[in-house]
This record gives sequence, C-alpha cells and structure tokens, in this order.
Amino acid sequence: MAMKHLEGKVAIVTGGAGGMGSHIARVFAEQGAKVVVADTGADVEGRMGVDPARVNGVVDEIKAKGGEAVGAIGDIADMEVAENVVRTALDTWGQLDILVCAHGILRERMIFNMTEDEWDGVVRTHLKGCFAPTKFASIWWRQQRTHGGRIIYFTSDAGIHGGAGQPNYSAAHAGKMGLMRSNAQALASYGVTCNLIAPLASTRMTDRGRGVNAEGPAPSASAAGTSMDPKNVVPIITWLASNEGGVANGRIFGASGHRISVYSEPIQERVLWSPDPYIDIDRLFEEWPRTLGLGGYPMNRIQGMVEQPEETPAS
Repeated sequence: MAMKHLEGKVAIVTGGAGGMGSHIARVFAEQGAKVVVADTGADVEGRMGVDPARVNGVVDEIKAKGGEAVGAIGDIADMEVAENVVRTALDTWGQLDILVCAHGILRERMIFNMTEDEWDGVVRTHLKGCFAPTKFASIWWRQQRTHGGRIIYFTSDAGIHGGAGQPNYSAAHAGKMGLMRSNAQALASYGVTCNLIAPLASTRMTDRGRGVNAEGPAPSASAAGTSMDPKNVVPIITWLASNEGGVANGRIFGASGHRISVYSEPIQERVLWSPDPYIDIDRLFEEWPRTLGLGGYPMNRIQGMVEQPEETPAS
C-alpha cells in the first residue's frame, strides 16, 4: 500500500482551480492532506471576474474520491480575502501546515508598449498575492511556535533569466525570490520553511507563448501523460510540503517531466579590491581587463548583447 506523505496535514493551494494548482490540490488530497482550494476562477489574464464553477469542480472531485476539501473564492491579493482563506483552513480543520501559491495571470507586452494597468495587475496578483496569505499564515505559525509550516511559491524562466515581452511577469517572479529568501530567514525559528519552484509544463499560460501556433489547438489540451503534463511538477512540491522536506529552506527547485533540479545560489564571481573606500575611476578602467573583465562574459546568452571589444595590443 502506497504511503500518504501528507497524512493529517492541512494545505492551502492558491490558484487551485488552474492547470498546475488543480493537480497540486488533487495529489495533496491523495497524499492525505485536507485542502483549501483557493481561486477566482478567472481567465489567464485575470479579467473574467470571479467564477466559482471551476473551484467547486476541483473540490467535488476530491470529495468524490474520499478526500477532504473546501473552496475559497476570491482575489488572494486582497488582504481581507487572504485572511479569510487562512481562517477557512483554521476554522474548518483547526490547523494549517502548508501554503502553496500557484496562482498567476499574464498580461504580456514589450516594455515600451506596456500600460500601467498591465504592470500593476500582474505585479499585484503575483507578488502581493504571495505576501498576503503568507502574512496571515505566518501569524498563526508564530503563535503556535512549535507547529511549523511549509511555504511554496512559483517562479519561472522569466523570473530567473527575464522575458523580453514579460517585464511585469519577470519582475514579479524575481520579486518572489527575494520574498522567499526573506521568509526563509524570518520564519526558520518557528519551524517554517519557504522554497520556490521553477516548473516546466504546458498550461493555459504557456499556451500563449510566442512559439505557439495561435490558430492551432492549445498545447495544454494534449499534455496529459507527456513530459509537459503539469502533474509532473507535483512530486517535488509534495516532498517540500512534507516533514522530510523541512531540510530544504530558501532554495529554488526546477521541476519538469523528466528531472528535478536545485539551482545554485547567487555568488560573487569576480572581485576588484581597493585599499581606499572610493575606487579611483581611472584605476577602475585600467584594472577592468585584469579583474572584473578577465575572461570576458561567456555566460551572456542575450541576443544583441554588446560585448566589450578586445584590446588592441600596443605596437
């Protein structure tokens, strides 16, 4: 008989009616967790208002298989809604163990065409939408002292490397890295961990990618059972949410159909040191090729990047 690695735990999954979030909610329930499925039910741009149908559908499916779940419908970036979602878990089951923020929207535009609404909407949904439920969950965990908890956010290649047509989305996902690392430090003494998932899967969001044929069928419709199935991302999330996952804190994990990876942390690659606090500007230019410029920048992968020209040897 298969083990249930989340037996007795209570989880909140935001974006729980979406492609990625619904798989997380279902698998968590299969693994023994009681699940609050939190979502607005809106479209991928977050513009269709609040629709409870998809949320209720996931809850009903979990219950039909013998699991326990309740729905929470609303904008998770709204502080009152976020507090109510956490209260729903506590009022229903008396505890909270796991917070997974899998919600998100896309409003793509190049930086020179992006509107204020497109910027504010995406940054608010992704970044404040992680802050708000984390604030209220962490209040309870801090009060409990010894209970502990698991926080799991999502980022993407756009957040790690940047996306040319996604300045708002890239900035919000990069912001989650800072929030995750802050949480990892601030909440460790209460037994709470915070980690980040960088997934590779086919969902409603990736259906809008620049390489997708807009006239053809949505790739996510045929992803089930393939390497791009969003369900493939759930195993590492389940591990991070478990008791065993408490050994990981403040880290970024990659997840796709065939592999799970751990990202290296930012390090200082090269250093130019000066005995004086204010580095002489002329010396900086003089020392650059022998210090910070030594070996060039082979990791630059951005097309159109202007490399520093090689110095012409003195005749």
